[in-house]
Amino acid sequence: MNISVLGCGRWGAFIAWYLNKIGHDVMTWGLEDAPQLIELKETRSNGMLTFPETLEITSDLEKAVTRAEVIVISISCQSLRSFLSDVKKYDLTGKAFVLCMKGIEESTGCRLSQIVKDVLGDVPVAVWVGPGHPQNFVSGVPNCMVIDSDDEELKKKLVGEFTSELIRFYFGTDLIGSEVGAAAKNVIGIAAGMLDGYGYGCLKGALMSRGTREVGRLIKAMGGNEISAYGLCHLGDYEATLFSQFSQNRMFGEKFVKREPYTKLAEGVATCRAMVALSDKYGVDMPIVHAVNTVISDKQDPAEALSGLFLRSIKTEF
Repeated sequence: MNISVLGCGRWGAFIAWYLNKIGHDVMTWGLEDAPQLIELKETRSNGMLTFPETLEITSDLEKAVTRAEVIVISISCQSLRSFLSDVKKYDLTGKAFVLCMKGIEESTGCRLSQIVKDVLGDVPVAVWVGPGHPQNFVSGVPNCMVIDSDDEELKKKLVGEFTSELIRFYFGTDLIGSEVGAAAKNVIGIAAGMLDGYGYGCLKGALMSRGTREVGRLIKAMGGNEISAYGLCHLGDYEATLFSQFSQNRMFGEKFVKREPYTKLAEGVATCRAMVALSDKYGVDMPIVHAVNTVISDKQDPAEALSGLFLRSIKTEF
């Protein structure tokens, strides 16, 4: 299968490496002046993995788009709409898109697959979500992930082509739930990092339980299946997001409450604001999401917000 991976950051580079490793003809694309692409071109390595000679590297977007049967996108989710406007310039006949990022568009509340449809029209689109860090995968540690799509044939094809001993893919059955759950786990990851920053890691069990519950309520209100929040897209991704040293969202939360700088991308920050808007729109109680937002956006004291979160009024669990 001819595949182009658009985006050569930490996750995008791993995807290109992985798909090439399991036998596909892969090209990776990045912006010409992006430090990640420059490093890959000069050394064929990003410090985590090394590209084989069979994996082509380019900054020519037209070349990357036109050659591919499947186009995998792994960029900042808030940049997706504008990026797709560039992709739209080329002939997309017969091409399928796979989104390998997790988020909700802050300005509209749209899921990422909705953005693809808005910009590119009725093209086949799938999402690749679930737990796992590239550092672990490259070291040979396996995991399970999900591919979901409204296009059943595309979903079956991708799961068949992408599954290996390193990644076992499941068929997703709820595109709304898969996307919302995957995006929301980054917000819960920030909350986990804040708890770590205060030495309250023992509260992460409660955070996991209640976080999943409120995300499930939102998924249901949006027309999805609330049980999706308990699957790989959300609860199943908690180990990688709430506990891992490699989780950028967890680390952002920890650094934030310690008032230490953090320069890497934490998608959960913008997603949190989008989730607050969705919570208000659908009338869903999401105390964790709102607490994280008041700390980041409204500058409420983190200790006060977290204390209020876990000392709410007495109520039944379910």
